[in-house]
Amino acid sequence: IALGATTPSFDLETEIDARYPVEHITRELVESTLSQFKGAIEQVPPAFSACKIAGQRAYHIARKGGDVDIKPKTLVIDEIELLEFSPESIVVRVVCSKGTYIRALARDIGKALGSGGHLTALRRTRVGDINVEDCLPLDKAIEILQVIDIEMPEDDDTQRK
Repeated sequence: IALGATTPSFDLETEIDARYPVEHITRELVESTLSQFKGAIEQVPPAFSACKIAGQRAYHIARKGGDVDIKPKTLVIDEIELLEFSPESIVVRVVCSKGTYIRALARDIGKALGSGGHLTALRRTRVGDINVEDCLPLDKAIEILQVIDIEMPEDDDTQRK
């Protein structure tokens, strides 16, 4: 999570739209702030999300410059741990419930620190019962698909998942 700056998408998809001071941010402040996010919390999903508004995906509306009003959702953060710290960026490990937007968590952490924040990297290490250790690396999966001659789809919004 980069601290001291925000983006409309809460990640690197969009350009920085505001900058904030970070001089006051200490490791102790970050650790105490992170503890506030543990347990059941209310989170407003990002405008650049797949949430539906009047039958349309929020990101379609947001990318066209439209107003997106998404209601808060209750989710659970089981664990949140500070792995790396600098006043300009932090690395955290999060164990959370389905439906958690880590981009929105980055936004909320930055705001709670009295600064801005946006996500710069995300690595999912587990989804449900599937751990990253049990998965094939992407290059190996592509190699297998090429061997069995399956055509890979073009990368666009409909093929991201």
